[in-house]
Amino acid sequence: MTVEMSWFSALCDDDYEFLGVPDPQLKSSWEHCRNIVLTADRYGFDNVLLPSGYGLGIDNTTFAAAMAPITSLRMLLAIRCGEMVVPQLARQLASLDQMMDGRLTINIISSDVPGEVLDSEPRYRRSTEIMYCLRELLDGKPVDFHGEFLDLTVEPPAARTVSGRSPLFYFGGLSPAARECAASGADVFLMWPDTTEKMLTVKADMDARAAAKGRTLRYGWRSHVIVRETEGEARAAASRLLSKLDPETGEAIRKKSLDSASAGVANQAALREAADAEGYVERHLWTGVGRARSGAGAAIVGDPDQVLGKINELIDAGIGAFILSGYPHAAECDLFARHVLPHIDHGRLEFEPDPVRVG
Repeated sequence: MTVEMSWFSALCDDDYEFLGVPDPQLKSSWEHCRNIVLTADRYGFDNVLLPSGYGLGIDNTTFAAAMAPITSLRMLLAIRCGEMVVPQLARQLASLDQMMDGRLTINIISSDVPGEVLDSEPRYRRSTEIMYCLRELLDGKPVDFHGEFLDLTVEPPAARTVSGRSPLFYFGGLSPAARECAASGADVFLMWPDTTEKMLTVKADMDARAAAKGRTLRYGWRSHVIVRETEGEARAAASRLLSKLDPETGEAIRKKSLDSASAGVANQAALREAADAEGYVERHLWTGVGRARSGAGAAIVGDPDQVLGKINELIDAGIGAFILSGYPHAAECDLFARHVLPHIDHGRLEFEPDPVRVG
């Protein structure tokens, strides 16, 4: 099975040698984040996630536009629903896709936007409306939509994507409202790390939710990775990563994120609670990263064969896309690319037949 292998560029000031200890050389900046993406591109990754955080790091859309002419891999641009009016967002994304020669993919984010607090259920209802209208416009279709949050009668933008259709939408969330939103409008449902058994339970639920809407979903896995020549060296690298972290700093870092109270973040906390004394919830799944990071809080840890084995286990369970990261991001990208990536049959996720439009 061919899967999409993606890396992560630390645009939100979350690159470290030691978790919780800022390093001026690893701070989010044009130069630093550019070098991470160029490293991933040089090694042949298929895609790179460009995260978004208003109070953290640099702007990802501006960054993507600057990277477009100097890269060949796809870019997975995170967009926060509600930060921009939908017709203008469609024009911006279509223009960006042109600059990338059709390499744009979109990570839909449904957390609060700066200066706003909205309960989970209405936030996801808003995101469902935005995904529907945005996809229609990017598909070159006029929109006549009158919903709870959007009231639009508008022609599609003159700017069109290279393919003439919307880029793929990647989306993650565990609450019931988030799952319904994903089932209605996503192409790829992203899961943060968990035990394989629990991941399969979520996948079965999402398959059923999508089928009820006449749709199908593909599945992605977003986690960190620590690969070394031996398992002992990999575990030592994991321990070293936490060696200078104090609990108060870790908690402060976690609370900075706009999605720090989400069901997915709560699930990552529960995963840490279920881990052993060294933070392992499975032999090769280490939860220590979540002590100083909101969001995906676990790493696949091991020697090259063990890391590859865990990835193959997830592929067999139905994962078709991986978004990986490590600390520091450029250095771990180099290690993973040399030791593991050549042994994976990978390539870009392609379009499947048009999903049913849910409006």
